[in-house]
Amino acid sequence: MAVPAPRGATIAQDLNSRQREAVLYLDGPCLVLAGAGSGKTRVITQKMAYLLRECGYQARNVVALTFTNKAAREMSERVRGLVDARLLRGLTVGTFHSLGLRFLREEAAAAGLKRGFSILDANDALAIVQELLATTDKARLRAVQQTISLWKNAMLTPDAAAAAARDAGEAEAARIYRSYEATLRAYQSVDFDDLIRLPALLLAADEHLRARWQARVHYLLVDEYQDTNACQYQLVRHLCGDRAMFTAVGDDDQAIYAWRGATVENLMRLAEDYPRLKVVKLEQNYRSVQRILQAANRVIGHNPKVFEKTLWSELGAGEPIRVTPMDSDLAEAESIAMRLSAARFERQAQWKDFAVLYRSNHQARVMEQALRNLRIPYTMSGGQSFFDKAEVRDVLAYLRLIANDSDDPAFIRAMTTPRRGVGQATLQALGASAARREVSLFEAGIEADETELPVGRQREAVHGFVRMIQGFQARAVGRGEEGAGQVLDDLLAAIDYERHLYDLLDERQAQARWAHVLELAEWLKRKAGEEDMTLLELVQHVALVTMLERADDEEPDAVKLSTLHASKGLEYPHVYLIGVEEGLLPHRGSAEDDDGSEAAAAALAGRIQEERRLMYVGITRARRSLHVSWCRKRRRGREDLLREPSRFIQEMGLDAEALPGAVPVADPEQTLGRLKALLAGHSRSSDA
Repeated sequence: MAVPAPRGATIAQDLNSRQREAVLYLDGPCLVLAGAGSGKTRVITQKMAYLLRECGYQARNVVALTFTNKAAREMSERVRGLVDARLLRGLTVGTFHSLGLRFLREEAAAAGLKRGFSILDANDALAIVQELLATTDKARLRAVQQTISLWKNAMLTPDAAAAAARDAGEAEAARIYRSYEATLRAYQSVDFDDLIRLPALLLAADEHLRARWQARVHYLLVDEYQDTNACQYQLVRHLCGDRAMFTAVGDDDQAIYAWRGATVENLMRLAEDYPRLKVVKLEQNYRSVQRILQAANRVIGHNPKVFEKTLWSELGAGEPIRVTPMDSDLAEAESIAMRLSAARFERQAQWKDFAVLYRSNHQARVMEQALRNLRIPYTMSGGQSFFDKAEVRDVLAYLRLIANDSDDPAFIRAMTTPRRGVGQATLQALGASAARREVSLFEAGIEADETELPVGRQREAVHGFVRMIQGFQARAVGRGEEGAGQVLDDLLAAIDYERHLYDLLDERQAQARWAHVLELAEWLKRKAGEEDMTLLELVQHVALVTMLERADDEEPDAVKLSTLHASKGLEYPHVYLIGVEEGLLPHRGSAEDDDGSEAAAAALAGRIQEERRLMYVGITRARRSLHVSWCRKRRRGREDLLREPSRFIQEMGLDAEALPGAVPVADPEQTLGRLKALLAGHSRSSDA
């Protein structure tokens, strides 16, 4: 008689003891404190496999949440490699926002929305704020938009925000918040924050709805828990209910997103709200050599700890960390470019093995120039998203309007691109009619008569546009590539967008932009076919995507330039951390507004702690070598400002061998010259 295998026997045997403990624990809520490079994704995916293969969980009752499409795709791919495809049907692996969208699709009526609601991206939302503020001051507009977003993430209503306003600026933002919410309701639209806020509010308020969703979510896994905000915390609590069957994975030492509403206190709240919480620490690092981890541990050790942990590695001591003072930011950039070129030859490495990390985007300009001068290929994080390109937004405006004709921002963009003889005066007249009748611009366009649009040519242009959209709406119910895809092809032909581009731009620019439109069309048709989507579902899906997904999208062989914030979750063999000086890292904004009060002192301490976590993130991106530099002078405007090394350099507690001047450092120009001479000699001998 065969003896049944013990539960957990098929879990990967090369998990370490702590990872295995985290995977197998199912007796209640579990918090996995996963240090940088400690294999958290492996733990999450192995736990999903364990639930499905050995614990009898149905895939439709297991949900895994993270923050980016890229992280969700990586998890999905790993799970597919661990579990038979038949057991994966119905499994949810996605972002908080994608789950919120699914929730609102199903519960639209409860949320006061029609099923065809629109999702406004940041640009559309900013346009509404601009209209309400009646200003072109971009800094002011973005400040108000950010304040509203923070209030939404904290689940504050406009009334609560007005009561909590601390100054005239916040009082103004609260007034705009109220009008902004009314505008969204009129447009039958939601913004990105609403995709999480509205489900959290509905689950809190409706007992029957909450019970229905809790019956669907039997086990929940949450990645990057330290990045959750108050709204996401409530969503998780309501989905789990009293059963509290969840695993949260996070690292308080990598909590660097307070500026967008994330709160590291959510980790502490778990222990308070769930007294039976099991805490498992992952401290073995599989990424970095020990010297890098020692520096990271020493820096973060200056912060108060939510949970104590110390990273360690079996990858050896590694080479010393180099700290180099530079005379100026120009000298820093030129020196690093030469060091990169030399190191690539000396280490027999690829360009993509190197990353240059910095605190603020403006530091990249001089670095880019230095790399170009030496013909070093590079890519930058935070570049323009494919979906932010004007031509892509133009086409998507038509699709949004077909899916939801109450989407006024989409109506305005589609109506005027290409131009149809409809100017600002016509749109204002239409807007006045819509406001008087309390209908959308589209509906006002249907009913517009001679009194509202006295010029016959403009009236016919509006009516013709409305009829065209109505024709496509009637065809937009089909699924898959034959449905949504065919509508898209016919739409591009109907609006003659290619000719519009060639009329507007020179031939080279028009060709490039039309190529982007065709790329969008192919991607949309492929998505519609692969996931059997209607046009409505396709449009809502696109609203959540920030970068064009390509199955064959490989990392180019190029040096990576990235802000520290954007580098989180990534790793490189060799990292150059630049501008590590007071005023930049920690950022000068972290030391302002100290009026001597206890509240100001506490706020300052909190900001310095977050900057220290940012330094920790930068250090732990490096696998084999880390190079830190700071500038004695930095150009700002037309003057050179004297700088001091960051306090974080001293906190790294480096050995004498790593400090400037302790060990002679080879001149990079001489090194590069020797290498070029060697290569030239090798080339001549080969030719001979």
